[in-house]
Amino acid sequence: MLLSIAILIAGFTALVWSADRFVFGAAALAKNFGVPTLIIGLTIVAMGSSAPEMMVSAQAALANQTDTAVGNAIGSNITNVLLVLGITALLRPLNVSSSTLKREMPVLVIISLGAWYIISDNYFAFGEGIALMVGFIVFIAGVTVISIKHKAEPDPFVEEACDEVPNDVKTSTAIFWLVVGMIVLPVSSHFIVGSATDIAKLFGISDLVIGLTIIAIGTSLPELAACVAGVMKNEDDLALGNIIGSNIFNILAVLSIAGIVNPSTIDPAAASRDIFVMLIATVALIAMSINLKGTRRINRFEGALLLGGFIAYQVYIFSQIA
Repeated sequence: MLLSIAILIAGFTALVWSADRFVFGAAALAKNFGVPTLIIGLTIVAMGSSAPEMMVSAQAALANQTDTAVGNAIGSNITNVLLVLGITALLRPLNVSSSTLKREMPVLVIISLGAWYIISDNYFAFGEGIALMVGFIVFIAGVTVISIKHKAEPDPFVEEACDEVPNDVKTSTAIFWLVVGMIVLPVSSHFIVGSATDIAKLFGISDLVIGLTIIAIGTSLPELAACVAGVMKNEDDLALGNIIGSNIFNILAVLSIAGIVNPSTIDPAAASRDIFVMLIATVALIAMSINLKGTRRINRFEGALLLGGFIAYQVYIFSQIA
């Protein structure tokens, strides 16, 4: 038991670190090869915080644990909004001013409803996974094209994302960190899934619940770190952008992996309980963020509501096990 917990903690530590190194190396290498900073910021850097979820879901699906992969995607979205954004807003109210974010919010609602439709029959098919992955590619391309067309118009989120792109990194250094990330990411993911499964079996927890809770919280650590760092540097749009972008990626890129790698039936609770919690959290995020008349603030009271919702959800899930 203690060994499994130690391996899980070490795995999450290595996962978060290697994801950061992988993104750093990939972004620096792309920069050295002449890829525009705007494209790097909106693709490689923006996808970075979802790298842990993608790798863990792939490992879980390969281990025939599709419920864990699905739970990780749904649970990460719930955790991002209720826990990460809740804590961030408690630290400091968030101003929302980016037009990019306001364009992405309706997209998040639409694809969240799409995720509900896909799992509503309690079966995740290969074709559904492919459809989500195609949607991911289209989304990335669309955001990039729109941002390029409007690059003359100042947008806080785009500017802050571009600022995260590393400069003046030697190509050899970039390749080194890229390779390190590519090696450590799958290895750490393997140990996370294995140790989490051992803990789940010991306590009689289902694969879905372990994905929704322990793994989802662990893989959301990059989002938490990025959001806290963002508000400390007064980069509110970057902090909120990490949440919205990560949640879109979790549905389109992370959830799709489960269907592509291991199409199978899934725990009915995902469709009857957890997907609705994710939808409610998504609606709450948008209601708190958007104001058609101008800038909107997510205040500390709203942050407390989100955090309280996360605690209530966790209590409810584990009360169903007892």
